[in-house]
This record gives sequence, structure tokens and C-alpha cells, in this order.
Amino acid sequence: MATAKPTREETSVAPQKKKSKLLLFIVIGVVVLSLIGGAAFFLLKKPAPAEGEDDAEATSHAPAKKKKVDHSVPPVFYKFDKPFTVKLQTAEQDAYLQTEVQLKLQDPHGQELIKQYEPELKHRMTLTLMGKKASDLLTATGVQRLANELRDVANHVIEPPPPQKNPPATEAEPADTAEPDAPVQAVLFSTFIIQ
Repeated sequence: MATAKPTREETSVAPQKKKSKLLLFIVIGVVVLSLIGGAAFFLLKKPAPAEGEDDAEATSHAPAKKKKVDHSVPPVFYKFDKPFTVKLQTAEQDAYLQTEVQLKLQDPHGQELIKQYEPELKHRMTLTLMGKKASDLLTATGVQRLANELRDVANHVIEPPPPQKNPPATEAEPADTAEPDAPVQAVLFSTFIIQ
């Protein structure tokens, strides 16, 4: 029996199929390697430190989600509609505190947050005021300390801190100034009457 010799067309098709398969595998391999390399680059890339910050400061601030604050925008103030009136802790005679409270906010968006959390804010602030002694509020330093404490209470209501595994044994003294990105920057008293 005679076998037929393959024609020229049949011989040229077989090598082209092998070349096209090889080229296809090479292209797929390059694409996969470039995707893996790009993913590794983005996952391992460290954030660049901000201007004026060294690497140690940049890594310590990295986990916290901070929003940029524009200090050129004037602050916004929020005044509660009614004054706070509470009975203070005293050993002798009854003493009452009546004060009008205003909050100095970082931006206009803060007013929406205050309105949203107003019932809880009033409650927490009232409890804080009720826990004070009249003798602690007779000096300007005592009143400023109360303002700082109320500011911290308001910020904890609006943006609760992350839970701590080991809370401090003693309560820390409130700072004189708020964090730069805190929604409530200060508590201001329009009136402050102790009777």
C-alpha cells in the first residue's frame, strides 16, 4: 500500500499550531506574573511619611484613620437650646448649677453630628455636671477643667474610642486642647451660675 505524502498546506499548519500555542502560553505567563508583581507591590508598599514627619511617626499614625483638617476654615459653634440646670454634690446646703453650653466644632458637618447625638450628649453632659462638687467649680481653673471634661465626653459620644483590652486604673486628667481632628474642639460657657 502506498501512503500519500502530506501536501505543503498540511505541513505548514502543524508548525503554526505549535507556535501559536507556545505564544499563547508565554503571553498568559507574562500577564499572570505582572498581576502577581503588581499585587505584591501594592500590598508591601509603605505609606510615605507626611511632610515634616519621620518614619517612626508615620508608622505610629498609620493604623488610625485620620481626616485632613483645613485650619483656614473658621470654626462653627453649636448652642444647646436650653441651659443645663443640675444639683451639685455638697456636704452642707444644696447647690445648683445653671449654665448655657456652646460647642466649638471643627466644621459645619459637626453640627449634623451634634443634632444626631443631641439626646445622648445632653444626658452624658448632665451626668458629668451632677458629679461635680460646688467647691471644685468656684475657680476659673475648675471651670476650665470642667469644660475640657465635657469636651472629651462630647467627642467620645460622637466618635467612640476603640475598646481597650486593659483600661487604665485611674481616669486621666482631660487635656487642655482637643485632638486636631476631633469634632468638638472646645466647650464654652455663655453663663455659669452656682446658687
